[in-house]
Amino acid sequence: MFYHVQTLQFEAKPDGPDPAFARRLQEVLGGKWGELTVALQYLQQGWNCRLPGKYKDMLLGIGTEELAHVEMLCVMIARLNEGAPLTVQEAAANSNPALAAIYGGSNTQHMIANGGGAYFQDSMGVPWVGAYTTSSGNLMADFHLNATAEMQGRLQVARLYNMTDDPGVKEMLRFNLARDHMHQQQWLAAIEQLKEDGLGGLPVPEAYPNESEQDLNNVNNYMNCSDGPEAGNGRWARGPMPDGSGREFTYEENPRPQSDDRQQLQPGDPRLFGTLPPDMQPLAQESTKSS
Repeated sequence: MFYHVQTLQFEAKPDGPDPAFARRLQEVLGGKWGELTVALQYLQQGWNCRLPGKYKDMLLGIGTEELAHVEMLCVMIARLNEGAPLTVQEAAANSNPALAAIYGGSNTQHMIANGGGAYFQDSMGVPWVGAYTTSSGNLMADFHLNATAEMQGRLQVARLYNMTDDPGVKEMLRFNLARDHMHQQQWLAAIEQLKEDGLGGLPVPEAYPNESEQDLNNVNNYMNCSDGPEAGNGRWARGPMPDGSGREFTYEENPRPQSDDRQQLQPGDPRLFGTLPPDMQPLAQESTKSS
């Protein structure tokens, strides 16, 4: 059961209208890495979690907080559209030349389809889709993705912070940056907690028998399939592997194919009317007419 409190988690009060920035702010609301994605992703993972206790409770707790961030952004976008000019003439009649500029950068759907409010699309008008979320049932895999989601989200908020001079907007974004910082650390700590509790390790899935992998030499060998000469100079090309197996990375420059099988497909079915050798062209079939 959800219970909604109408008081915002943090203030969403701009100092003035800026529909152009309202359009940009849509990215961290309804974009791939936006607040709607992480809110529904964490809640979905929590609802699907078959491990009762602290992990399920944490997922549902963070997911519910992220819904509060969705609400804050919706309110901020609506307020950024308040008092904005609706016509070129209205913008030009103002003594402030900035109004004409922000009119030109506004999102017309904000006004036409949403009455000046936000919607669940990104800054380019691409609709949010449920495919942005992942709930695999493997907490180790999901927590790594959650940490990535917070990193990508915080990166975008940091970029937006430098795209506005509005003190009220900046204040809310500073709050979002702080919470994204916290949640990054929280998911990374949750990964360590899974390890401590013996509930997963690397590689994912840990329960899959490693000895059944095709060739153990392929497990630790970095095959550099590009001509970048510095590729072998990183931690990923030498030293112990992070999975605790005791194996060490090896490095191979310009790897050779491990197969003699060339990519050669048989001619297609003539009934599919693809391009075929002359001797396989389908014969024209006369249409049958009912008497």
